Amino acid sequence: MTSTSERPLILVSNDDGIEAAGILSLAAALDPIGDVIVAAPLQEMSAVGHAITMREPVRARPWPFRGPSGQITAHAISGTPADCVKLALNKLVPRQPDIVVSGINHGPNTAVNVIYSGTVSAATEAAILGIPAIAFSYCRWGGGDFEASGRIARQIVQHVLANTMPPGILLNVNIPDVPFDDLEGIMITRQAQARWEEEFAERVDPFDRPYYWLSGTFVNLDEGTNTDLWAVDNNWVSVTPIQHDLTAYRAMEVLQDWDWSESSEK
Repeated sequence: MTSTSERPLILVSNDDGIEAAGILSLAAALDPIGDVIVAAPLQEMSAVGHAITMREPVRARPWPFRGPSGQITAHAISGTPADCVKLALNKLVPRQPDIVVSGINHGPNTAVNVIYSGTVSAATEAAILGIPAIAFSYCRWGGGDFEASGRIARQIVQHVLANTMPPGILLNVNIPDVPFDDLEGIMITRQAQARWEEEFAERVDPFDRPYYWLSGTFVNLDEGTNTDLWAVDNNWVSVTPIQHDLTAYRAMEVLQDWDWSESSEK
């Protein structure tokens, strides 16, 4: 819960890059309720997951960024979304933020997509360190009404700041592509069971060398009505609590019943 003696410190990051419309809207929406600091990739880093930079330096430089109350402190960083949060928490913020917020992503991060998402990974990095964190995604590729999404983001951030998040948990929020007044409300959801049916198109470059271009179709395998995909499809804002602990606890008992002694078969 935020101290009442000072405005909350809000660290904002993303994976679409520091000039993306989504992060501009997010920072502007949160500026009235806290002291915002932006630390975002210099270039687009979509679908890099939780990658971190280890074999080359990570550089940060000041970046012009304005909010409703004036200039916002911002840093453009040469690394991944996870790099941005790591560096910001270690070197760029004056104290531990009260909350770390990532987004607003251009496109959904529902179901299995959370594994690939740099937006979600930026928030996950904060959750690993015990800081309340939220990843916001607007379920439309390209442009759209990020002002409405920012309004939803501010509402959810205020609720998180006013309450106590379970340790190690972050919220993955997906906002439907409809006008604000057409939203049904906020629904607590689970990740849908879904997958990509992928293929690689084989092509040849001007030097007669083959290369491959990934494409695919997203397939929903889940008929549940409490999933992130169902919520978004039915004009609900989906809020899914997720965690970095990937242990399959239900499988532990099964594996413990196996005979793990050395096999006598030759």
